Amino acid sequence: MNVTLSTVDGRAVLRMERRLAHPPEKVWRALTEPAHLNQWYPFQVTALELRAGGRIAFDDGSGTTVEGKVTELDPPRVLAFTQDASAVLEREGDNHLRFELRPDGDGCLLIFTHTFNDRPHAAANAAGWDACFDALELVADGKPAEPPASFVERHEAYVEAFGLDQGSAETTPDGWRVRFERQLMQQPADKVWAVLDAAGAEVGGPPPPASTTAEVPSGTVTAVEAPRLLEFEWLAADRPAGRVRWELVEAPAGARILLTQTGPGELADRRSAALAAWRAHLARLAGRLQETG
Repeated sequence: MNVTLSTVDGRAVLRMERRLAHPPEKVWRALTEPAHLNQWYPFQVTALELRAGGRIAFDDGSGTTVEGKVTELDPPRVLAFTQDASAVLEREGDNHLRFELRPDGDGCLLIFTHTFNDRPHAAANAAGWDACFDALELVADGKPAEPPASFVERHEAYVEAFGLDQGSAETTPDGWRVRFERQLMQQPADKVWAVLDAAGAEVGGPPPPASTTAEVPSGTVTAVEAPRLLEFEWLAADRPAGRVRWELVEAPAGARILLTQTGPGELADRRSAALAAWRAHLARLAGRLQETG
C-alpha cells in the first residue's frame, strides 16, 4: 500500500494505491453492485445511478443519510462521486472519492483518492479506508469480510506518517500561540478526561499533573468544564505568562484534542520548546490511551 497526503486548492487529498489480486472487471463488480459494495463500504448504499450526474446515497445505519452525485464513470476503469459528509462531520461539505482500476498482470492496481476539508481527520480516513480495502479484497475473493476490532494502531501510524502530530506555532496580536489539533481513534472524550486525571480540577487550584509538562511550569486553573475544557496559567519567573487550554470535542471517530498555549512577545524564545514539549506530551497521552484499551 502506497499512501500519501497532500493539499490541493486548500483541501486535503488522500491518495492510496493498492494492488489487488483480481482483474478490473471483477473488482468493478465489488465497486458498483450494491450486494457487493455493502459488504465493504463504510455505509450501506441506498441509491446508485451508474451514470454521470446520477444520484448516490448512503445510510450510516443510525438514521443519518449521505447524498452525492456520480462525477465520473468509465466502466470498468473509473468510478468517482461526491459525498456530502457534513451530516457526519460538521466541518465537511462535499467530499470527492475517486476509484481507478488499472490492469496489472493477472490483477489490478487500485488508485483511490479522497478529497476533503478536515485535514486533522486524515489519519482516521486512511485507517478506515485501509480496513475497507482489506474487506474489498475478501469480497472480491468471495470470502466474508468483518471490520477489525480496533483501528487505533493503524490510525496512530498514519498520524505520524502524515505529520499530524506536529502542531503549529504562530504570531498573534498579543504575542504567540502554539496549537495542536489531534484526532484520537475510538477514544471518547470522557475517557480522555479520565486519563488527564481532570475529574478533581477546580478553578483556583492546581491543574492535574497529567495535563502539564515539565517544560511549561504551570500555575492555577482558570476554567474547567468537565469533560470538555481545562485551562490553566503557565508561569515564567514565577509569574503568569499565558494560558494553556485543553478542549475535547466528540467526533464520530473519537475525541479530538485542541491544545493551545499562548505567550507574550517578549517570551517568543519559549515557543519552540513549548511546541516540542506538547508534541511529546500528546504522544505519551495517546500511548496511555492505547494501553487502557
